[in-house]
Amino acid sequence: MSESSAPLPITATIAVIGAGAMGAGIAQIAAVAGHPVLLHDLRPGAAVSAIAGIRAQIDKLVAKGKLSAEQAAAASAALLPAESLDALRDAKLVIEAIVENLDAKRALFGQLEALLADDAILATNTSSISVTAIGAGLKRPERLVGMHFFNPAPLMPLVEVISGAATDKAVADTVFATSQAWGKTPVRARSTPGFIVNRVARPFYAEGLRLLQEGVCDAATLDAVIRESGGFRMGPCELMDLIGHDVNYAVTRSVFDAFYGDPRFQPSFVQLELVQAGHLGRKSGRGFFDYRDGAAKAEAATAGPQPRPWRIALNLGHPLGSALSKRMYASAAHPLQTLSGVTDDRIATIDGSTALFATDGRSATAMALAHGLRDVVVVDLMLDAATVRRTAIAVSAHCPDAARDSVIGMLQSAGFAVSVFSDSPGLAVFRTVAMLANEAFDAVHQQVCSLDAVDIAMRGGVNYPIGPVEWAQRIGLDRVLAGLDHLQAHYGEPRYRASAWLRHAVRAQS
Repeated sequence: MSESSAPLPITATIAVIGAGAMGAGIAQIAAVAGHPVLLHDLRPGAAVSAIAGIRAQIDKLVAKGKLSAEQAAAASAALLPAESLDALRDAKLVIEAIVENLDAKRALFGQLEALLADDAILATNTSSISVTAIGAGLKRPERLVGMHFFNPAPLMPLVEVISGAATDKAVADTVFATSQAWGKTPVRARSTPGFIVNRVARPFYAEGLRLLQEGVCDAATLDAVIRESGGFRMGPCELMDLIGHDVNYAVTRSVFDAFYGDPRFQPSFVQLELVQAGHLGRKSGRGFFDYRDGAAKAEAATAGPQPRPWRIALNLGHPLGSALSKRMYASAAHPLQTLSGVTDDRIATIDGSTALFATDGRSATAMALAHGLRDVVVVDLMLDAATVRRTAIAVSAHCPDAARDSVIGMLQSAGFAVSVFSDSPGLAVFRTVAMLANEAFDAVHQQVCSLDAVDIAMRGGVNYPIGPVEWAQRIGLDRVLAGLDHLQAHYGEPRYRASAWLRHAVRAQS
């Protein structure tokens, strides 16, 4: 079969095992798509309660105009509780959404294999366990496929369709087509640790945790820069608080162990300490932030107002220099100079001596030494320099406060809130995006998925503003590679080693 293979007919019964939030969400999707749906859970009354909740959600869709009354009535009627596994024997697709435990999943699928017809498809919603390992005890492991939804399943578009070592391609094709018929955006992946999303997303958390561990900034400021400069919907700290630090740490540790201790996936002592303290995030009332009643909201550190310097020479040939020019002209009365005789990649020269550069993975101090300058300020990567509201800067070791403040005043005159970080290589957005892209390229290099699948997965599964591959291409693959090499040179760690795929692609371009 190809990706245009036929989905399961809507007359096919779908069974979902596990009536928690994920299982209920999957059952809702299948019922709204028109299938008869059986929901089973070992806990007495859980399936009945979950179906009542699903029907309430379906009624809300009618109120919002997303479903007709007739469609809602049909979907609600299609949902039935199943008191035992034996009631599922006529299902054509069974999706398990039970506890993330290998032994429990193996035992369940062993029972299902003995019960169901030979042409029934077995699907696991596991987010981290090898599909190959789950199917290893089956007589016909080719029937088993990963069908990984993202929470909340009715809203999140992505489904990772994961093939284990024995999965029949026709089975994966049918699940891919069925996911499409259910209105989802499926991507194909091979069963490797973390699949696509949970693997490629690790640097989003890891780089933020490292910046916090090094005291480069505080959690609220980090999140503000990642959101307001990087365009991400949430910063890493608030996202980890939402997920739960126990869950996020466990996934990180699982991927780290599965990759035999590869330092790219190394867990953080910062997060471990939160777990040990019981500060698990929103569910416990405290994490990076305090969610208890009456607690003050943490605010990002933002530089106070500074006057705009009069002597600003902008490099209009630099994308950020051009964007700054347009933003400042829109808000200023006096003219700006253009920067002539440019011999380096600076964005601007302020007051004749202070050089502003875009970060390239080096610290401001390292860039000052490389260019033979004293007063150097570096600015972080921005998703769109024409529209973002905040940026982060770092200042070289011997740069005086007056020079720093002149840059702050210039950026403020262009409409930026400015957060000042300690001098750290790559700041926040650049190093995070470079590492996300690097992990994406490595997943492709190891044949986990295609380039297109990475970007589809990261946009659809975790709401990234653009995919890491597309972002790297916007930045320039050569700049991403240089940034990773600079980070590796600074830290001396294999954590920042560039993917062979990326290095080859850059060589091919030259």
